[in-house]
Amino acid sequence: MKIGLIGYGRLGQLIERYLGQDSDLLVYDQKQQEAPLVTTYANQAELKELCQSKIIILSVPISSMESVLKKISPLVSKGTLIIDTCSVKVHPTKLMLSILPEDVQLLGTHPMFGPDSAAKTLFGSKVVLCRLRMEESLYQSLKGYLETHGLKIIEASAEEHDRQISSSLLMTHMLGRVLMELDQRELDIDTKGYRRLMKILETVENDSWQLFKDMNEYNPFAQEMRDDFIQAYQTVVKRLDP
Repeated sequence: MKIGLIGYGRLGQLIERYLGQDSDLLVYDQKQQEAPLVTTYANQAELKELCQSKIIILSVPISSMESVLKKISPLVSKGTLIIDTCSVKVHPTKLMLSILPEDVQLLGTHPMFGPDSAAKTLFGSKVVLCRLRMEESLYQSLKGYLETHGLKIIEASAEEHDRQISSSLLMTHMLGRVLMELDQRELDIDTKGYRRLMKILETVENDSWQLFKDMNEYNPFAQEMRDDFIQAYQTVVKRLDP
């Protein structure tokens, strides 16, 4: 089956690495189009050609979703399955439903892994599926394919995803960014707890500031998480006062 991948950042490259083994994968990336000499993938395609694929995966920044959807909307065919991979779900799924033709199929996903955590294997990793508009047989087939590759499927609404992810991934990235701002590093005199804390840096230090900014801007529960975080910190500090 021909599958199109739009976006060739860190996640896009990971998708190509695994999915390219099982399918005829075409790749389009705007940055590579603007600077073709730095192209690092073999199956580069023009956007019009890629949009004839039966399945199109969007691996683009959250803030770029609207412009990308508007570009592909007049190019996609009836019945095409379009999948997003954003780390928030309410915002991109609303855009997909409002911009794309009604005769295409839509699935929101969030791979709960990345180039670092899935460097050796996908087995045991989680992926969230937010089903929007998709034929039952195709949905079950896709689930089966993911499970065959060792992935754990979590089905959720876009709202429930964003609510939970604000307390897990967003909180992790917030702590990681604070640690980076403090320039925390491995020390000779440390504890096992501190070494565990440093593991957070491995999770976030290779991700871009744009990703962190977008997750906070487009997750409707992000502000609440930040407010709770600051209030909890202030409460703890206040208890230290004599």
